[in-house]
Amino acid sequence: MGENAQHSPEQKRGILITVAIMVLFMIAVIAGFLNKMNQPRVITESELRANGAIKLERPRILDEFDLVADTGSVFKTTELEGRWTLVFFGFTHCPDVCPTTLSTLNNFYQTLDDDTRSDTDVLLVSVDPQRDKPEQLHDYVRYFNPDFYGVTGEFLNLKRFANQLNVPFNKVPLEDGNYTVDHGSQVVLINPRGHYHGFFKAPLDPAKMKLTYRSMRATYNG
Repeated sequence: MGENAQHSPEQKRGILITVAIMVLFMIAVIAGFLNKMNQPRVITESELRANGAIKLERPRILDEFDLVADTGSVFKTTELEGRWTLVFFGFTHCPDVCPTTLSTLNNFYQTLDDDTRSDTDVLLVSVDPQRDKPEQLHDYVRYFNPDFYGVTGEFLNLKRFANQLNVPFNKVPLEDGNYTVDHGSQVVLINPRGHYHGFFKAPLDPAKMKLTYRSMRATYNG
């Protein structure tokens, strides 16, 4: 009986092949599942809005403006081409909205996978060029994330740029003779063509931003 219970070399080989096929099949299933999990979920425009994001029906071509990068070099708005850019208008003396927004943008940025993060920029545009000199803006923005950057420039060019993106801002005098700047709190999305693609409404939520941002990227036809 013991000899009959033993498998022949051919049977052993068949069993090993069967086990190997089953293992490979399971690996393929798991790999497919993980790949699907990593793929962005495409959602409808109504779902985008429900999650705080608005996608323009037709992306808006922007006029070219010369601004000043936080390194002190000239920054042309045409340099926004080739990557996805999230643009927030604020200023370094902002007491609450700006630091909160930049902190949230950092949390959002950290949730992105490496491939998505590699062509995603976060840009702070100063609405207070009188006080926000390039070096001050440079240190302020990189405090939140070393990959973030900022631009400033002449007031009129900044105002025109903001108007193109439907972001209002106004200088408001204070009783002590100082001033603050009221500004829109939305985060604007620029697509790789350098066109105004959409925006994220405040209050921002990193998880919702990731969902809507990845969906808008997935449906972008270039």
